[in-house]
Amino acid sequence: MPAATPATGARPRSAHGQRRGWWPLAAIASAHLMAILDTTVMFVALPSAQHALGMSASQRQWMVTAYTLALAGLLLLGGRLADRFGARRTLIAGVAGFAIASAIGGAAVTGAMLIAARAVQGAFGAVLVSSTKSLLVSVYTDEDERTKMIGVFTATLTAGFAIGLVLGGVLTTALGWRWCLYVNLVLAAVPLAAAPRVLPRLPARRNVTIDVISAVLATAGMAGLVYGLGEAASYGWGSAPVDVSLAVAVVALGWFTARQAGHSDRLLPLRVVLDRNRGLGLIGLVVNSLSTFGMMLILTYQLQSVMRYSALRTGLALIPLGAAAALGSAVLAPALARRVPPRWLVSGSIVAEAAGLLPLAWLTPGSGYVPLILAATLIEGLSTGVAGPVTLALSLRGVLPADTGAAGAATSATSQLGSSIGAALLNTIAATAAAGYAVAHAAGAASAAALATAATVHGFTVAMIWGTVVLAAAAFPVAIFINARKPAREQAR
Repeated sequence: MPAATPATGARPRSAHGQRRGWWPLAAIASAHLMAILDTTVMFVALPSAQHALGMSASQRQWMVTAYTLALAGLLLLGGRLADRFGARRTLIAGVAGFAIASAIGGAAVTGAMLIAARAVQGAFGAVLVSSTKSLLVSVYTDEDERTKMIGVFTATLTAGFAIGLVLGGVLTTALGWRWCLYVNLVLAAVPLAAAPRVLPRLPARRNVTIDVISAVLATAGMAGLVYGLGEAASYGWGSAPVDVSLAVAVVALGWFTARQAGHSDRLLPLRVVLDRNRGLGLIGLVVNSLSTFGMMLILTYQLQSVMRYSALRTGLALIPLGAAAALGSAVLAPALARRVPPRWLVSGSIVAEAAGLLPLAWLTPGSGYVPLILAATLIEGLSTGVAGPVTLALSLRGVLPADTGAAGAATSATSQLGSSIGAALLNTIAATAAAGYAVAHAAGAASAAALATAATVHGFTVAMIWGTVVLAAAAFPVAIFINARKPAREQAR
């Protein structure tokens, strides 16, 4: 799943450092859990928020992508800020800013206000996520304790994916969609109270330069790409707004790449991504998040708008996706990684993700949860669960000790970018196909409501077909160009 995981390749300061116990982990994990929960907690609240604020079909995906996009674009900068000012300070600042932005979003009176608040949430989320990673490897210097704490930390974040779905359903049903944001005021209390007491004050490194220009270029490039993909549903492919935004993306990301090649204080050393195995591992992370979040967006509206599920029932209906992902990540991925070469494991898991989307191509207005939706969530969950740790390990393979921070931030950023692209692209395809269907079948429709429902479901099926095609196509370069060996074979050499 798209949950961020810390880079584990950093060299510990001491093989047997001071043991810190559980309290620092509780403060670190509770802060990071806020960012993970907000990736999923709003999904089941989307229809309610869209209706309350009068947002269009093309605007709705921005309630998700504004958050994930800001988070992705600023993660690299967040890591540098943690180095510059000290990770404990930036963690506290990130959590406080996240809570304030959540309160503003919960009080939103327009769609634009909610989207802006979600973007600010993502910006502060990038700061707190980067700080938790830095603190985790700095606090736990004993090698054995660090390994154990990282395992618990990762499991907590994986559980947060499923918890967010259920929590969003409970809050939306019982208190209203706004409480999916207000709840962060309660969650923030734990890290804000605990961090000054149980986390060490790490020294600030005043010599670290903050490359703001590179951060702006990365964020602008990602925003232009996602905006162009998302707004094609409203303006059409080839329209000026879409073409301009995509051109901005090309220029900004190209400029960002050039700066990384020539700037002395790089946010992302190009050697991290130019290695063929690490680069394809990052592409795998993008594809993994694209399929998961694209499916979740489509299913959220299928379940609530078409099948008339409540928000709570929708959250429960999506639990098999998270449960299967946890099973794939914790059980299947380690077992398969010892037996299957990375090229076939990564490419095979991508093909399996495509197979998870395919059942939804047969959705109709009368479809039930069983068998199509349940089958799709189980297949998708298992395959993304396997793909997640495998592609993450590949994207961090052989990273130099000096690059572990940048590589870890890159993995988180690419996962969030994949989430944004998946939601924007598949939502655009669905909205465009639905509009075309409504025009083509207007004359023979029994009623306007029936036509709208049929058009909506048709758009969902077309989006899933295209998603399947994209994933299947992505599997080919992975299978051809990855040349890494299984860990056991490499150790034997």
